[in-house]
Amino acid sequence: MRWALVKVSLAVTAMVVVAFAVPLGLVIREMARDRAFSNAEREAAAVAPALSITTDREQLERVVASAGSDAGMAVHIPAPGDRSGGATDIGRQRATDEDIAAVRRMGRASTTEVGGGSTLLQPVALSSGEIAVVEVYVPESEVTNGVGTAWAVLAVVGAALIVGSVAVADRLGVRMVQPARRLVDGAHELGEGKLGARVPVEGPDELRRAAVAFNSMADQVVQLLANERELAADLSHRLRTPLTVLRLNAASLGDGPAAEQTRAAVEQLEREVDTIIRTARDAKPQTAAAGPGAGCDAAEVVRERMGFWSALAEDEGRKWRVAGADRPVRIPVARTDLAASLDALLGNVFRHTPEGTAFAVDLHNGEDAVIVLVSDAGTGIADPEAAMARGRGSGTDGSTGLGLDIVRRMAESTGGDVRIGSSVLGGTEVRIWIQSDGRTAPVRRGHRGAVRRRRQGRTPTQAPTPPPARAGHER
Repeated sequence: MRWALVKVSLAVTAMVVVAFAVPLGLVIREMARDRAFSNAEREAAAVAPALSITTDREQLERVVASAGSDAGMAVHIPAPGDRSGGATDIGRQRATDEDIAAVRRMGRASTTEVGGGSTLLQPVALSSGEIAVVEVYVPESEVTNGVGTAWAVLAVVGAALIVGSVAVADRLGVRMVQPARRLVDGAHELGEGKLGARVPVEGPDELRRAAVAFNSMADQVVQLLANERELAADLSHRLRTPLTVLRLNAASLGDGPAAEQTRAAVEQLEREVDTIIRTARDAKPQTAAAGPGAGCDAAEVVRERMGFWSALAEDEGRKWRVAGADRPVRIPVARTDLAASLDALLGNVFRHTPEGTAFAVDLHNGEDAVIVLVSDAGTGIADPEAAMARGRGSGTDGSTGLGLDIVRRMAESTGGDVRIGSSVLGGTEVRIWIQSDGRTAPVRRGHRGAVRRRRQGRTPTQAPTPPPARAGHER
């Protein structure tokens, strides 16, 4: 915008300067010419009274000398009775005989071009009735005297006008651009989570209105987020009562693996609810990326969550398998986030597939990414895009449509993604791609192909076969 205003001002001012300076320069040249010939006419008029009294050569020479123009003035007096031509009695003749004769015949003054300038031919009536011609030489330097200086002054004035208009346009552009830049910076800060970002109301009326609208929008965003946090905290707090009942009932279950797992699940649920309440009450949004050393061991989390879900799988007669979790795999994801994502996916397997349906969890550690595959032998998902839509759900009781969205946001926080496809078990495969180096680079097809080829050789109808020496993690 700033340079556009400068260019427009430069073009308009240049056109105005040209439109006025060029005609004014021509007028100045004509004025200089008129001034030079007016002086010549006055010199010729100074000789005319003497010619009307006498034609004596000596007297006329003194008159011409007293006029101070003897070098540029000539007097042509015709012979008595001869009107066809005349001799140059005094001074140097520059005009042609034809021009002098034409002036005698017409009886009025005229100018003619000669070498180095022009001459003024002025007719004067003698006492004898003859017509004498006074010739006054006007050099070119006198015709153009002062024209160059006047043109230089016009050029300087025009340049000064152009520079001044450009400077004024530049200042106006700055006055318009700076509020626009502040508005852009404020929008970036608000997008980065700095909810206190505001812009000063200044500049032209349009930008002032835009600044007022932006500040109003930012205030509404802060209010909406505050309301959302309060709502989340209130809803989470309502869960404390049924959680208390569950904890009391779990305490009365006695001893045994199932009872211990139930009590552990209730305790974890209480911790999660407390975390939700504290996070919702915190007025500072978490916008910073995970620092160095943050994250968890994905293999350890996979083993822990599969140990939890294995009890339910045994009760429902499901075959399950874990692969790739025997070595540590560091990822830039919080332990609770990865655990919540695995619980969401495994919960979907138990919720949306019949009892006895097999499932598997594969962990692949690549050069710059970690892939978590959760697959089952169910009927699959007919519309993967609709399943990934936040809040869509399946329409059944207990389905909110937020499980896959939790997984997606966890993966995208590292620069990865989530895809839904068909598994080698015949059902659904959910692939979580986690960037292990924190970059937001696209997924490499070659690595995907290597993961696929690593899983070739198993048909969809084959049940997952537990690998040897892994009995502690699978049934």
